[in-house]
Amino acid sequence: MSKQELTILGRAADDACCQGLASAPLDEQRAADLAKIFKALGDPVRLRLMSMIASREGGEVCVCELTPAFDLSQPTISHHLKLLRQAGLIDCERRGTWVYYWVLPGVLDRLAGFLTVPHSAKEPV
Repeated sequence: MSKQELTILGRAADDACCQGLASAPLDEQRAADLAKIFKALGDPVRLRLMSMIASREGGEVCVCELTPAFDLSQPTISHHLKLLRQAGLIDCERRGTWVYYWVLPGVLDRLAGFLTVPHSAKEPV
């Protein structure tokens, strides 16, 4: 496993849940952190990989099941998975010759919460 420190999306330093996009303007650091995540998800291959991993029953998937779904080489798929890991969206574990991937707990919910506009803000003035 990588020894990189992952920033957990949607958490402040005191582990409190962060406010959504419509709550307050982003500070520079938060904008940079979120840009990294959106950049990782901005590629169609990575978005498909994320979807395949997140929708997998049991919560994890072997890289041997991801690679055949694409007309790309194994090193290219590994590169895309590495970028998703660096963005703090997924993690992995090597088991023998295979690597298994899963979505980090709560990441998608926190990302969705950040993008959700409070109901009262949607109503016309």
